[in-house]
Amino acid sequence: MAARAETAGVAQSKKEGSRGRTDLAGYLFVAPFLLAYAAFLIFPVLLGLRMSFFNASLVGTDSQFLGLANYRELLGDSDFWGSLWHTVLFTLLSTPPLVILALVFALLANRAIPARWFFRLSFFAPWVLPSSVVALIWVWLYQPGFGLINSYLVMLGLPEVAWLPDESVAMFSVVIATVWWTLGFNFILYLAGLQEIPQDVYDAAATDGAGPFAQVRWITIPLLTRTTLLVLTLQIFASLNVFDQIYIMNTSGGLNYTATRPIIQYIYEQGFTSYRVGFASAMSYVFFMLVLVVGLAQFAVSSRRRRDA
Repeated sequence: MAARAETAGVAQSKKEGSRGRTDLAGYLFVAPFLLAYAAFLIFPVLLGLRMSFFNASLVGTDSQFLGLANYRELLGDSDFWGSLWHTVLFTLLSTPPLVILALVFALLANRAIPARWFFRLSFFAPWVLPSSVVALIWVWLYQPGFGLINSYLVMLGLPEVAWLPDESVAMFSVVIATVWWTLGFNFILYLAGLQEIPQDVYDAAATDGAGPFAQVRWITIPLLTRTTLLVLTLQIFASLNVFDQIYIMNTSGGLNYTATRPIIQYIYEQGFTSYRVGFASAMSYVFFMLVLVVGLAQFAVSSRRRRDA
């Protein structure tokens, strides 16, 4: 009995030692990534927080501690609030079509139709294009005189539209370009969600007399609730971080600057054009807190829906 207990103890100690070596190996494999993560993300974030309390500049080495002066200044800065409103407006205008159209096109592409692969490729292909290419494509499409869109308007006997410089339509022009560009990502997410729904459910509904629209309303949409929450969350965060296409269309396409400049572009201008790194850091952290509040609100809503389900 004693020998058996001793043997079991030795086996247990060997097992624990092997587990410890396995855990150590796992930490060693992860360590390079964690070091890079700390060096290129955590450290700059903490450095930016420190700089937000100073009048730091890219062209000077001396910086003076200002306390909350940068934060007080941005609260009274009309350009900050205007740029923030442009970001919110862009999010409100772009999110609904990017969610609804992605679902509609995914439903169409999921049907057993000839050349289904071609439709999937057509919807997804623009998403892989760089933002600079997308911006220049739509700058050309929007041009007066020789732009494709205005050329068609003239052919139909309609007046040309100043898509980019006109303050009343400039933001809509950016939204249209963004929807064309990024729709493919949401389309793929919805298509993956549709393929997870068993065909037996639709067959049973058809046997009971449910038509295509009834199946979509009572089967497809409810079973895609989690996918919709994922698409909505990712889309809102992506829209709040809009910068590339607006910046390029502003600088090279004549897009109306005062009606479209997003908050990230204003932060960039203050930090890298006006060299006010401290003020730009303060704006970055205020914007980060606003995005964090949006994220927590979405998380609370999704958690409540999961509990209700």
